[in-house]
Amino acid sequence: MEKTYYNPKDLKKFGNISDWNPELGAKFFEYYNSVFAEGKLTAREKSLIALAVAHTIQCPYCIDAYTDDGLKKGIEKEEMMEALHVAGAIRGGASLVHGVQMMNKVNKLSM
Repeated sequence: MEKTYYNPKDLKKFGNISDWNPELGAKFFEYYNSVFAEGKLTAREKSLIALAVAHTIQCPYCIDAYTDDGLKKGIEKEEMMEALHVAGAIRGGASLVHGVQMMNKVNKLSM
């Protein structure tokens, strides 16, 4: 098995976050489960969004969880990759748009 900083087995321990504070843990999981329930968006759509966000925040546990979840919900690998590219485009654009702040500062100091 490949060694990683994150232990993939720890993902199965996610529910244990309630151990040291059952009240807040229960509130979190109630909210979490409500978010992923069918609503205006399907559970499949929410899984794809979660996978894209997981890549954006670079959470290996979330990437593993929502890759698996997505496959179980019938999301194809090409859809996953397209969602990843959407996340990458937004992340890249967010970095670049902050260049306007730098340009404004340079212009102000160059006056």
